[in-house]
Amino acid sequence: MSETIDVLVLRGGAHGISAEEYRDELRDRLPDHRIALARTPQQERELIQTARVVSTVDIDTDLLSRAENLELFAGVAAGYGHLPFETFEEMDVTVTTASGIHAPNIAEQVLGYLLVMTRRLREGWRREQRHEWRHYQTRELKGSTVTVVGLGSIGQAIVQRLSGFEVETIGMRYTPEKGGPTDEVIGFETDAIHNALARTDHLIVASPLTETTRGLIDADALETLPPDATLTNIGRGPIVETDALINAIQKNQIGDVALDVTDPEPLPPDHVLWQFENVMITPHNAGHSPEHWPRLADIVAHNVRALDNGGDFENVVQS
Repeated sequence: MSETIDVLVLRGGAHGISAEEYRDELRDRLPDHRIALARTPQQERELIQTARVVSTVDIDTDLLSRAENLELFAGVAAGYGHLPFETFEEMDVTVTTASGIHAPNIAEQVLGYLLVMTRRLREGWRREQRHEWRHYQTRELKGSTVTVVGLGSIGQAIVQRLSGFEVETIGMRYTPEKGGPTDEVIGFETDAIHNALARTDHLIVASPLTETTRGLIDADALETLPPDATLTNIGRGPIVETDALINAIQKNQIGDVALDVTDPEPLPPDHVLWQFENVMITPHNAGHSPEHWPRLADIVAHNVRALDNGGDFENVVQS
């Protein structure tokens, strides 16, 4: 049998960053382990046979059927709904994710959106393009109320970065009894949600897509939201009902909108959302950071040592 591979990185990078960089980060952290990168489908089929740990975005059951020595699957994304959990369970494989590694950069992007919208920098840019020296009205973040849907690592990072802006914060989470870094914490009860939305100047969606959050920001929610409130979605597209959002924009029932995620996604070139001057759209890019691989390598290296020594894993979603 071939020599055992401690960690096998499958081909394909993330956010335009090569998998070679990820392999090198792991080698720096695990110098006494064998780290390999499969650059071709053939190498994947061959190398996975002896791998103890496999790390990639996704994996199919055919490739998993060749994994005779697999103990841990280290996902390189925060989401995991696409993974073959039944197969992992049958194989008694622990599954971990990259949850938390995107929090700093996504939180920074959210602050960018808020400042652009509040200070109306896009209007300034439009006047610059026309060489038009003419003042325009703006707003301040100070004294406003910011509601953050989801108080996981991303939501908490957003709130932390808002702390210097002298805003009131409301956090929405499944377990409000746990509290959180916001001035107020609520659950997903309908009355509590509408009570918060009615007081919200800036609504930030930072939660995963679940049965509870799908369509959470619907026509009813948008009707409760003040008509000059802003909406930012860096969670998942279907959390905000697209048709309801379009209707609110067309009726001037919402202020500026920033979308890093959409429904559908990718957003077709002829979609009406592209046409509104108060809508900013980025192509699901908030997760990009040059620190992506180093942060993930820290988690995976910890989990490899836990595998060696019987310690506790980070970011476990199935064990």
